[in-house]
Amino acid sequence: MGRFRDALAGPGLAAIAEIKRRSPSAGELRPGADPAELAAGFASAGAAAVSVLVDERFGGSLVDLEAARGATDLPLLGKGFFSRPEELLELERAGADAVLLLLRDLDDAQAVELHRHAAQLGLDALVEAHDAAELERAARLGADPIGINARDLTSFAIDRSSQLDLVAQSHNLPSAPVIVAESGIHSRGQAAAAELAGASAILVGSALMTAADPAAKLAELLARPLVKVCGLTRQEDVDAAAEFGADMAGFVLARESPRQAERVLPVPDGMLSVAVLVEERRVVAADLVQLYRREDGHRSRDAVLLRGEREVARVVDLPWQEDDPLHLERARSVQGRVMLAGRLSPENVRAAIEAVKPWAVDASSSLEVSPGIKDHERVRAFVEAVRQ
Repeated sequence: MGRFRDALAGPGLAAIAEIKRRSPSAGELRPGADPAELAAGFASAGAAAVSVLVDERFGGSLVDLEAARGATDLPLLGKGFFSRPEELLELERAGADAVLLLLRDLDDAQAVELHRHAAQLGLDALVEAHDAAELERAARLGADPIGINARDLTSFAIDRSSQLDLVAQSHNLPSAPVIVAESGIHSRGQAAAAELAGASAILVGSALMTAADPAAKLAELLARPLVKVCGLTRQEDVDAAAEFGADMAGFVLARESPRQAERVLPVPDGMLSVAVLVEERRVVAADLVQLYRREDGHRSRDAVLLRGEREVARVVDLPWQEDDPLHLERARSVQGRVMLAGRLSPENVRAAIEAVKPWAVDASSSLEVSPGIKDHERVRAFVEAVRQ
């Protein structure tokens, strides 16, 4: 495998930052975009690789790829609609490390030829699929990495739900390729949804190109820990948490909780909903389930975070109504994604983050005026403290 693929392989969620001046679906995005300036900024903001549109329909050319190559050592993806081997040679000469191959536009014979030619030139091939049939074709091709695009390139409609289902299906591929979730990502919550579905990387273009500061927007999408505000029972509190920048909204459905919500309330598109259950496994209308066991009539200390039936993170909490001076030390020793909980507040969350470096932090009672009723200023202060 080449350095483009390896740069996306982890650990954590990687990002391919895309440079494009316009889009057929959205029109002009950033007509005066300077590829060299953007590539350098994306490198400083934490991009794993940079994608450069070289197709004139996107306002791009090989000159843009050359300019980006002169500004950064990051792996570069040459992106366009390629069907001939000589086009790949032009990309390699302009400084590309990888090429995009769209299965929608290629039959099997063409895909095999271009995939083989890319390898001969030392280029990785990001093979893009839009549906289950194309994902199967990519697997038969031996593609690694595989891109799964949420955008229908005919209608330009975004279907993130179907994309995430395909990303999750990729876990069944025997070759275990690196999976890249492409298009439709504008928030940290959406990026996290792709990560939890099984994507190793995201490819982001329009959200960056339309941002006042593209590099800062990229850093925002990659910022960790995520913020979960839990114990929500009212729509106005959900809306406030979203407005202040929380990434996840938690709804306690367990009967023994004084913060029991009647149901999972609607959340904005850029946010993830989390249903909190104790012992009981049932279908709920939520993106994720935070599942505790029941011990001695109340919830267990720790929980698992589930996407469907798949565990995607561990929730490390305090004992029920007890303190533990070694809580942070214990959390720091847990492998994999950790959501840190246990009486976190605006006053102590920064110290907890420094001690544990968690994937997410979870607060509830410290942000309330009474059980299930949030103090909006406390919610704001908590999110701001995490983002410092």
